[in-house]
Amino acid sequence: MSPRSETTSAAPHQRTTAHAADGLPAGAAERITEVFSAHVRESSGGLAFSLYREGRPLLRLTGGVTERDGEEPWNEDTMAVLFSGTKGVVATLAAQLTDRGLLDPQVPVAEYWPEFAAAGKADVRVHHVLSHTLGLLYADPEPAAVEERVDNARMAEILAAQAPLWEPGTKVAYHATTYGYLLAEILLRITGKGVGELVRTELSEPWGLDLHLGLPESEEPRVAPIHQAPGYRVQTFLRDDPERRAVVDRMYGALLTGDEPLYNSRLWHAAELASGGAVGTADAMAKLYSLLIAPEAPLVSAETLALYTRTWSEGTDAVNDRPLRFGLGYELDDPIGTYGPVRPAFGHTGAGGGLHGAWPERGLAFSLLTNEMQSEDVDTRAKDLLGAVADLDI
Repeated sequence: MSPRSETTSAAPHQRTTAHAADGLPAGAAERITEVFSAHVRESSGGLAFSLYREGRPLLRLTGGVTERDGEEPWNEDTMAVLFSGTKGVVATLAAQLTDRGLLDPQVPVAEYWPEFAAAGKADVRVHHVLSHTLGLLYADPEPAAVEERVDNARMAEILAAQAPLWEPGTKVAYHATTYGYLLAEILLRITGKGVGELVRTELSEPWGLDLHLGLPESEEPRVAPIHQAPGYRVQTFLRDDPERRAVVDRMYGALLTGDEPLYNSRLWHAAELASGGAVGTADAMAKLYSLLIAPEAPLVSAETLALYTRTWSEGTDAVNDRPLRFGLGYELDDPIGTYGPVRPAFGHTGAGGGLHGAWPERGLAFSLLTNEMQSEDVDTRAKDLLGAVADLDI
């Protein structure tokens, strides 16, 4: 892939670089780059957008800077925390185990993890965990030390002893952090391997993905620190409900707040947080989803992918009032157009604006990665880019 176009300006935060494949229709790269560059110019940080088909890149865009109002340009080697984009990576691991006959979404969790049967959970199924209908939204008691919150084994132990907030399967609500602790333990019980090792051996190394869950310290210089745009808020669909807002606060704790947020720490990057701790590039995530939908199905069989991307839960989030639709671990296209105007679509978003996924019937996979977190109700970056892609004959 050679550069089709490159745009530079005197200010580092306004620079955009584009690498386009020769097979793109005339004007397609320019139109998408125009939309991307407009957002770069409005940002105090950096952005990357990658578009793939059948495991090969069509367009790679990078722009802006790696630190708030900094000088270092964001380039194709720049990585950032994926936040909940991690959930789609872990869903892919689960799908691979299903393909191999090792994980059945219909089976009780306790068949893989006997201690989980405590507090009336003996009949809770794996699909309740994957589809966010379980009702274990936070750990109780909440760990006192930050080190416990990044310890998968400790958090799994706490959650195994808890009773759900509702009968599993009767409500849907996003399990922002507990999804990862629960899936990490289930995968460990089945394979004997930590979730970070599985990401490395099943995805990153075999397929050349610049993607890490448990980042080596040597890679830290490549990670763009995350910052929040002024007025950033979590869960903007929920309004004027102190009781449910308190639940949200318990779900996230201090993970997305504070003067020195945990997500920029070595502690976070090194931990294998399967809900939001993966670090990687936009290119790696676009390639991952492209491999998932490729005709030869190199990652997961078409049958298993269909199982994981059919609707398993949908409705209004019981806590956050946001419209939701989930497969098994993957988000699906929803009524508010999170994945643009094309359906079907699946993937997973990340806090602050990241989005990674695919339009299987168009054969396209995409990833938007950023280090400037914007509130969902004002952020149009992903929707604008996906709208531009959808309007073109690609």
